[in-house]
Amino acid sequence: MNLNNYADVLISALKNARAGKFKKGDNILVSYDAPALALAETIYAKLLKVGFNVVVRPYQSENMARTFFTTASKAQLTFQAPWEKCLNENLHGLIALRAPENLENLKNVDPKNIALASLARKPIREILDVREQKGLFGWTLANVPTQGMARQAGLTIKEYENQVIKACFLDAKNPAKKFMEVSSQIAEIAARLSALPIKTLRLQSDLEILLGESRKFIAARGCNVPSFEIFTSPDWRGTRGVYFSDLTSFRNGTYVKGVNLEFKNGRVIKATAKQGGDFLKKMISLDKGAAQIGEFSLTDRRFSRINKFMADTLFDENFGGNFGNSHIALGASFADTFTGNQAKLNKALKQKLGFNDSALHWDLVNTEDKLVTATLKNGKHLTIYESGIFLI
Repeated sequence: MNLNNYADVLISALKNARAGKFKKGDNILVSYDAPALALAETIYAKLLKVGFNVVVRPYQSENMARTFFTTASKAQLTFQAPWEKCLNENLHGLIALRAPENLENLKNVDPKNIALASLARKPIREILDVREQKGLFGWTLANVPTQGMARQAGLTIKEYENQVIKACFLDAKNPAKKFMEVSSQIAEIAARLSALPIKTLRLQSDLEILLGESRKFIAARGCNVPSFEIFTSPDWRGTRGVYFSDLTSFRNGTYVKGVNLEFKNGRVIKATAKQGGDFLKKMISLDKGAAQIGEFSLTDRRFSRINKFMADTLFDENFGGNFGNSHIALGASFADTFTGNQAKLNKALKQKLGFNDSALHWDLVNTEDKLVTATLKNGKHLTIYESGIFLI
């Protein structure tokens, strides 16, 4: 894998991810798992050359993470270092590189401990959410292939690397340019969707979603690499019907397969899975918002070259294959799908407009052939997506 090409794509994505423009002297955090060190070093050198202040922070080792969740007291699980708040209040950008060696590291850890720590970090994360809404912060997330990731996906390391190379256009003559060209094409579709006076969206005849007021569709922001999805955060209160996720989800070391969710009045009233059902129910009970949706997304198969399960949501939520994919996310919504002034989207307004709030954000993917229709505010119906392709 050409690390120079990968670094160029990620830096381009970071610049695209921030509403405001970066300038020399901005503070950029590069966080990474140990196997991603070489890519982190390449990014570090490039960022310094263009005049950024670069903060480097390795993630916990897998042994440390497991020890933390199995040994720490409640006070330790919820402890937040005071410098975390200071750091987030002064960050302008983040490039996060994930490269887990053991994806089952937390498999037998009590989910309640993970949930407790996640809830405690929510106020720290919200600092960056607010900065992002104001155009002061941008971020991008990527992974570096490891043997462990390939093994959990049932692929050889070469097969796994090839999926990453194809998905991120690292085999193109100018990967960063190609990435931005495709991103621009996807963004155009998102803009056309946003211009439609959509009231509700219906996935086949099974699931209906209320778009809600002051909503737009977003795509190709650069926050995730790769990113082919076009998504919105609907009004969770109008969700009804049944949703099925056929693509395996791998979360916190647990495989969850064949998820079936039944919604009524916006909330999950029944949740089953062919595998990992107990884990599914624990996640849904994490907090009130965990049983409500925060995202609805579609991926056009013409853009995504991902055609294998990757045991990583970053890639699986962008699955292309034969029919593209749809996915919903249980939990937190995205504030930047609000059409108004992001800086004015406070908690009270979010609640009024039906933006969901939760410490959870869990993407559940369906790769089956499907038809998605929109009911417009004038009562007319419009097919917007069929067999993995946007029709607008």
